[in-house]
Amino acid sequence: MEAALNDSAAGNPIGYGLHMTTKIPDGFIELPFKTGFVGVNGPLYCRVVDRTLRLGFRVEERHCNPMGICHGGMMALFADMQLPFAARMQADLADRFMPTMSLTTDFLATAPLGCWVEGRTEVLRKTHKTLFAQMLATADGEPCLRANGIFKIGPVVPFGGAMERLLKGEAI
Repeated sequence: MEAALNDSAAGNPIGYGLHMTTKIPDGFIELPFKTGFVGVNGPLYCRVVDRTLRLGFRVEERHCNPMGICHGGMMALFADMQLPFAARMQADLADRFMPTMSLTTDFLATAPLGCWVEGRTEVLRKTHKTLFAQMLATADGEPCLRANGIFKIGPVVPFGGAMERLLKGEAI
Protein backbone atom coordinates (compact mmCIF):
# COMPACT_ATOMS: atom_id res chain seq x y z
CA MET A 1 0.00 0.00 0.00
CA GLU A 2 1.91 3.04 -1.22
CA ALA A 3 0.93 6.41 -2.59
CA ALA A 4 2.37 9.88 -2.89
CA LEU A 5 0.62 12.66 -1.01
CA ASN A 6 0.77 16.24 -2.17
CA ASP A 7 -0.69 18.77 0.22
CA SER A 8 -0.01 21.88 -1.87
CA ALA A 9 -3.67 21.96 -2.87
CA ALA A 10 -4.56 22.31 0.80
CA GLY A 11 -2.59 25.56 0.91
CA ASN A 12 0.17 24.21 3.10
CA PRO A 13 2.29 27.30 3.80
CA ILE A 14 5.50 25.47 4.68
CA GLY A 15 5.26 22.66 2.12
CA TYR A 16 5.78 19.72 4.45
CA GLY A 17 4.50 16.35 3.36
CA LEU A 18 5.11 16.69 -0.34
CA HIS A 19 5.60 13.28 -1.95
CA MET A 20 5.33 11.54 1.43
CA THR A 21 5.11 7.75 1.38
CA THR A 22 2.13 5.96 2.85
CA LYS A 23 3.74 2.51 2.69
CA ILE A 24 2.92 0.32 5.68
CA PRO A 25 5.70 -2.05 6.80
CA ASP A 26 5.33 -5.71 5.89
CA GLY A 27 3.40 -7.85 8.33
CA PHE A 28 1.18 -5.06 9.69
CA ILE A 29 -2.58 -5.28 9.22
CA GLU A 30 -5.08 -2.47 9.70
CA LEU A 31 -7.19 -2.61 12.86
CA PRO A 32 -10.90 -2.51 12.02
CA PHE A 33 -11.81 0.67 13.92
CA LYS A 34 -13.97 2.68 11.53
CA THR A 35 -16.05 4.58 14.09
CA GLY A 36 -15.47 6.26 17.43
CA PHE A 37 -12.40 8.15 18.57
CA VAL A 38 -9.84 5.74 17.12
CA GLY A 39 -11.76 5.48 13.85
CA VAL A 40 -11.58 9.24 13.39
CA ASN A 41 -7.89 9.48 14.35
CA GLY A 42 -6.49 6.24 12.87
CA PRO A 43 -5.85 4.13 11.07
CA LEU A 44 -3.75 2.02 13.42
CA TYR A 45 -1.99 -1.13 12.26
CA CYS A 46 -0.87 -4.18 14.23
CA ARG A 47 1.59 -7.00 13.93
CA VAL A 48 2.15 -9.96 16.23
CA VAL A 49 5.64 -11.42 16.61
CA ASP A 50 6.23 -14.19 19.17
CA ARG A 51 3.04 -13.35 21.12
CA THR A 52 4.10 -9.70 21.25
CA LEU A 53 1.69 -7.23 19.72
CA ARG A 54 3.05 -4.08 18.13
CA LEU A 55 0.89 -1.23 16.94
CA GLY A 56 1.98 1.35 14.42
CA PHE A 57 0.77 4.24 12.31
CA ARG A 58 2.06 6.47 9.55
CA VAL A 59 2.06 10.15 10.63
CA GLU A 60 -0.34 11.98 8.33
CA GLU A 61 -0.87 15.73 7.98
CA ARG A 62 -4.07 15.52 10.06
CA HIS A 63 -2.00 14.13 12.97
CA CYS A 64 0.41 17.09 12.94
CA ASN A 65 0.81 20.49 14.52
CA PRO A 66 1.60 23.50 12.27
CA MET A 67 5.31 22.55 12.26
CA GLY A 68 4.68 19.17 10.62
CA ILE A 69 5.31 17.19 13.82
CA CYS A 70 2.91 14.60 15.21
CA HIS A 71 0.74 16.23 17.88
CA GLY A 72 1.20 15.02 21.44
CA GLY A 73 -2.50 14.19 21.62
CA MET A 74 -2.12 11.68 18.79
CA MET A 75 0.94 10.19 20.48
CA ALA A 76 -1.04 9.85 23.74
CA LEU A 77 -3.89 8.14 21.85
CA PHE A 78 -1.34 5.75 20.36
CA ALA A 79 0.12 4.95 23.81
CA ASP A 80 -3.39 4.44 25.22
CA MET A 81 -4.03 1.82 22.53
CA GLN A 82 -0.58 0.16 22.42
CA LEU A 83 -0.32 -0.40 26.16
CA PRO A 84 -3.57 -2.27 26.89
CA PHE A 85 -3.76 -4.10 23.55
CA ALA A 86 -0.29 -5.57 23.93
CA ALA A 87 -0.65 -6.11 27.68
CA ARG A 88 -3.88 -8.07 27.17
CA MET A 89 -2.01 -10.46 24.92
CA GLN A 90 1.10 -10.78 27.11
CA ALA A 91 -0.87 -11.25 30.35
CA ASP A 92 -3.39 -13.74 28.90
CA LEU A 93 -6.27 -11.29 29.31
CA ALA A 94 -7.44 -11.38 25.68
CA ASP A 95 -11.12 -11.37 26.58
CA ARG A 96 -10.99 -8.59 29.20
CA PHE A 97 -11.83 -4.92 28.86
CA MET A 98 -9.04 -2.80 30.38
CA PRO A 99 -9.98 0.85 30.93
CA THR A 100 -7.14 3.27 31.62
CA MET A 101 -6.70 4.38 35.22
CA SER A 102 -3.50 6.36 34.65
CA LEU A 103 -1.40 7.22 31.62
CA THR A 104 1.84 9.20 31.67
CA THR A 105 3.84 10.16 28.61
CA ASP A 106 7.36 11.42 28.05
CA PHE A 107 8.07 12.86 24.62
CA LEU A 108 11.67 11.93 23.83
CA ALA A 109 11.90 13.28 20.27
CA THR A 110 9.67 14.40 17.44
CA ALA A 111 7.71 12.17 15.10
CA PRO A 112 7.69 14.15 11.85
CA LEU A 113 5.11 13.99 9.11
CA GLY A 114 5.48 10.82 7.06
CA CYS A 115 7.41 8.79 9.62
CA TRP A 116 6.35 5.33 10.81
CA VAL A 117 5.59 5.24 14.56
CA GLU A 118 5.73 1.81 16.18
CA GLY A 119 5.34 0.74 19.80
CA ARG A 120 6.46 -2.11 22.04
CA THR A 121 5.02 -2.89 25.46
CA GLU A 122 6.29 -4.57 28.60
CA VAL A 123 3.95 -5.76 31.35
CA LEU A 124 5.49 -4.82 34.70
CA ARG A 125 2.97 -6.29 37.14
CA LYS A 126 -0.45 -7.88 37.12
CA THR A 127 -2.64 -8.14 40.21
CA HIS A 128 -6.16 -9.48 40.52
CA LYS A 129 -7.70 -6.12 39.50
CA THR A 130 -4.89 -4.03 38.01
CA LEU A 131 -2.22 -4.23 35.34
CA PHE A 132 0.90 -2.02 35.14
CA ALA A 133 2.75 -1.65 31.83
CA GLN A 134 5.27 0.54 30.05
CA MET A 135 5.98 1.16 26.38
CA LEU A 136 8.50 2.70 24.06
CA ALA A 137 7.56 4.05 20.66
CA THR A 138 9.93 4.84 17.84
CA ALA A 139 9.64 7.19 14.86
CA ASP A 140 11.41 5.60 11.90
CA GLY A 141 13.40 3.50 14.40
CA GLU A 142 14.41 6.35 16.76
CA PRO A 143 12.89 6.51 20.28
CA CYS A 144 10.26 9.25 20.40
CA LEU A 145 7.81 8.36 23.21
CA ARG A 146 7.91 6.54 26.51
CA ALA A 147 4.64 5.87 28.33
CA ASN A 148 3.48 4.14 31.48
CA GLY A 149 -0.05 2.98 32.12
CA ILE A 150 -2.16 1.50 34.87
CA PHE A 151 -5.22 -0.39 33.69
CA LYS A 152 -8.21 -1.86 35.51
CA ILE A 153 -8.74 -5.50 34.63
CA GLY A 154 -12.39 -5.22 33.73
CA PRO A 155 -15.13 -7.62 32.80
CA VAL A 156 -15.04 -10.25 30.10
CA VAL A 157 -16.11 -8.72 26.80
CA PRO A 158 -17.08 -10.82 23.79
CA PHE A 159 -14.45 -9.68 21.30
CA GLY A 160 -15.45 -12.56 19.03
CA GLY A 161 -12.04 -14.24 19.00
CA ALA A 162 -10.27 -11.15 17.65
CA MET A 163 -7.15 -11.59 19.80
CA GLU A 164 -6.85 -15.24 18.84
CA ARG A 165 -7.01 -14.30 15.15
CA LEU A 166 -4.30 -11.66 15.68
CA LEU A 167 -2.07 -14.29 17.30
CA LYS A 168 -2.38 -16.33 14.12
CA GLY A 169 -1.54 -13.30 11.99
CA GLU A 170 -5.06 -13.04 10.59
CA ALA A 171 -7.07 -9.89 10.03
CA ILE A 172 -9.71 -9.14 12.64
